[in-house]
Amino acid sequence: MRKTERERFDKLFEEVLASLPEGIHRLIEECPIVLEDRPSRELLAELGIDDEDEILCGLHTGVALTERSVERPDASDVVQIFREGVVDMAGGWEEDEDDDGPFGGVERIREEIRITVLHELGHHFGLDEDDLDGLGYA
Repeated sequence: MRKTERERFDKLFEEVLASLPEGIHRLIEECPIVLEDRPSRELLAELGIDDEDEILCGLHTGVALTERSVERPDASDVVQIFREGVVDMAGGWEEDEDDDGPFGGVERIREEIRITVLHELGHHFGLDEDDLDGLGYA
């Protein structure tokens, strides 16, 4: 990702975070968010993801709060947001339309950032993919 695209994305990311409720900001203090351009090849291989066929927008790493115990108090949770995955999932920087309807553009990227952040924070609280899908964050 070029520097100008990274800066543009990061500005949108900050705007999205600022628009989230205060309760979400407290969650981010518990489970910090790290922005990266893309996942490493090693990470994709570890997750069994083919980087040509699948898009990874974010990843929660750590132990969900619902799985912690005295024997397993791990508090090293982190959420990674992958800029390129989010932009790809949104349809790119330019707004366009095809037979399926409109895609891409800044507003779609902004919405994809919001969905990805809430999705990954949901994993921190023990929600699985079905739970997140039901909430509209899949």
